[in-house]
Amino acid sequence: MANSLHHLRAGIIGTGFIGPVHIEALKRLGVQVTAICGSTQSAQATAQKWGIPEVYGNYDYRSMAASPNVDVVHITSPNKVHVEQSLAVLAAGKHVVCEKPLGMSSSETELVVAAVKNGGAKGPVFAVNYMCRFFPAVLQMRAMVQRGDLGKIIHVQGHFFQDWLLHQTDYNWRIVASEGGKLRAVGDIGTHWIDTVSFILGAQPKSVFAHLETFYKTRLRPQGEVKTFARVDRKTMEPYKVNTEDFGSLLLKFGKAKHSFATGVHANASISQVAAGWKCSLALGIYGTLGSVRWDLQQPNEIIVGRRDEPNQILQRATAGFSEDVSGFTDYPGGHPEGFPDSHKMHYRAIYEYIASKKKTPLLFATADDGHHEVQLCEAILQSSKEQRWVTL
Repeated sequence: MANSLHHLRAGIIGTGFIGPVHIEALKRLGVQVTAICGSTQSAQATAQKWGIPEVYGNYDYRSMAASPNVDVVHITSPNKVHVEQSLAVLAAGKHVVCEKPLGMSSSETELVVAAVKNGGAKGPVFAVNYMCRFFPAVLQMRAMVQRGDLGKIIHVQGHFFQDWLLHQTDYNWRIVASEGGKLRAVGDIGTHWIDTVSFILGAQPKSVFAHLETFYKTRLRPQGEVKTFARVDRKTMEPYKVNTEDFGSLLLKFGKAKHSFATGVHANASISQVAAGWKCSLALGIYGTLGSVRWDLQQPNEIIVGRRDEPNQILQRATAGFSEDVSGFTDYPGGHPEGFPDSHKMHYRAIYEYIASKKKTPLLFATADDGHHEVQLCEAILQSSKEQRWVTL
C-alpha cells in the first residue's frame, strides 16, 4: 500500500510558514508535489526552491484544482479563504487537506460539511490539519485511555503557551479578526489542545465556560504583511486597535465517549500567545482512577506515567511500553527524536493511505465534521466569555 502513495500528486495553496512544512512532509513520504499556488513572486520562488513543476500565480487556485496533474490539494492560505477554496477544490473532484480552522464561522463550515456529504461514500476525502493527533505520544496515550490502563478518567488539565506575540510590536495577520477570525489565541493554538484531548478521550466538548483577555488593547504594526514568526522592521510602525484575545482560560465538559472510560470528563486549559519563554508548549495531563499520563509537545518523545502506590515512570518513544500501540506512526529507533515535522508526515501518511486504500484504512485524522465542531466550539467560547456563563453547544 505504501508504494501506492507514490502515485498520488499534491498541489499546495499558500507559501507562508506552514506551506513548506506540508511540502517537506509530503516529499519525505514519496508523494509528488506537482503544483504550487500563491502570489506570483512567492509561488515562483517556492517552486524553484522545492522543484515544483507547475506554478499558479495570482492565487489562481481554481486553475490548479483543475490540473490533471493534481490529486490532492493542501490549503495553507489565510483562514478567511479556507471555505471558499475548499468548496472550489471539492467541486473539482479533488481530495482536500485544509489547515485549521476550517472557516471563519459555523455557517460557512456547514457548507463544507454538506459538500463532503454530497460527494457520497466514493467522493473526495476531506481532512483538517489537526496534526497533533499524530505525535506517537498522543496515539500512545489514546490507546492507554481506551484500554482502561488509567481507569475511569476523572479530569484533564493543561495549557498551550507561546511567546511569539509577547511584545506590543509583534505582528501577524492572525491578530486582525477580519483576517484570522474573532478568536486568535484560542482559535489558533487552543483548538489544537482541544482536538488533541478530544482525540485521546474519544469524546467532544459539549459545554464550555471561558474567560478571554486582550492585554495589548493597541499594538504597533509594520507596513505591509509579515509571515508567521518572521522578524519585522520596527523602525516604521503604526498603531492599530486589537480585536482578538492574547490569552484565555477554558473550562470544558466532554460528552459521551466511544468507550466507557472517558465519558463526561471535565477539563481545564490555559491558552496564551504572550507567555514569555514558552515557544510551543502544548502540555496536558490526563488523570484517572488507576493512574495518570502527562506530556508536552516541546518534549515530544516522553510520557510521564503517574501512580499513587507505585513508582512513577517515564516512557520513551520506541522503547518498552511505548512502541506496540504506535506501530506505523513512528519511523526511528529510541533515542532518535521525532517531533513537529514528523507529526505532519505521519498525519499525511494516514490521509494518503486512506485515499489510496479507497477509504479502507483507519480514519484517524480530523474530518470536515470535526473542523465544523471546532468552529462551533469557538463561537460558544466567545459567547461564554462575553456573557460569563456556561454555554452548551
